[in-house]
Amino acid sequence: MDNIILIFVCLIAGISFQKTKIFPANTHLVLNQFLIYIALPAVTLYHIPRVMVSKDLLFPLGVAWLGFLLAFVFFSALGKWLQWPKKLTGCLILTGGLGNTAFIGYPVIEALYGSEGLETAIVLDQAGSFVVMATMGIIVAAVYSGKKEAGGPSYILRKVFSFPPFIAFLTGLCMNIAGLEFSEGVGLALQRLGKTIAPIALFAVGMQLKIDKKSPYWNYLAYGLSYKLMLMPAAVFVLYKLIFTGDNLITDVSVIEAGMAPMITAAILATAYGLKPKLASMMVGVGIPLSFLTIDLWYWLLLSF
Repeated sequence: MDNIILIFVCLIAGISFQKTKIFPANTHLVLNQFLIYIALPAVTLYHIPRVMVSKDLLFPLGVAWLGFLLAFVFFSALGKWLQWPKKLTGCLILTGGLGNTAFIGYPVIEALYGSEGLETAIVLDQAGSFVVMATMGIIVAAVYSGKKEAGGPSYILRKVFSFPPFIAFLTGLCMNIAGLEFSEGVGLALQRLGKTIAPIALFAVGMQLKIDKKSPYWNYLAYGLSYKLMLMPAAVFVLYKLIFTGDNLITDVSVIEAGMAPMITAAILATAYGLKPKLASMMVGVGIPLSFLTIDLWYWLLLSF
């Protein structure tokens, strides 16, 4: 419960400080850089070496890849049909295709399914959502950014392999394979740095979020959140619950995580690449409170089967 309270406190604090001169106008950009270069690599280096690999993890791992692939197909087709700008389509692919499986997912899953469910959620996030964001997410951001050099393979590879969280992921993966872990002191330091992600990211989102009733992005927001909160978990529900695995904890956690609000890091990535930053902030800022209602719906549906 304290994590959920923290989410709203930091988001509201960021919104409240928008109109003051206490923080510079570009504060959110500085905070985003801190997250990308320090906090996200730290949490990755802490968790990835500790992940226990087994065949049972394939289903939760598949949630992130399936969701992002469907988002790419859905928004690419919709964008071509409605003649959207590339940056708009890229923004919705990123924020609609990647879920907030950690900041919101962890406390929600732990509250609903206990520590056993939380273990599944951590694997889904660290080895699923985060890997998709650090690989396919960067590729989509680079390609849809509109930069002339963005279409070249060398440019995309350079962006992927120079992204600090991805470098940290590769390092952690090598440590996992080799059976290595950081010392207790280093691990504790990494863990504490990782805990700064949620408050700083939400504060940064709040500083950018402006709920303008006349905003041109409301229609696009409806498309993005309809996919993220309803269509994506519906696809996972049908495949996992009705076709493949049936009634078990991994299936239930996978469906609930699929219905989480848009990933904050995806919004940061979209902002960094100039993919409609205002829309990206709205996807997170509006999506987070709305997701608590839709998650209740999916939880009730899972109990009914």
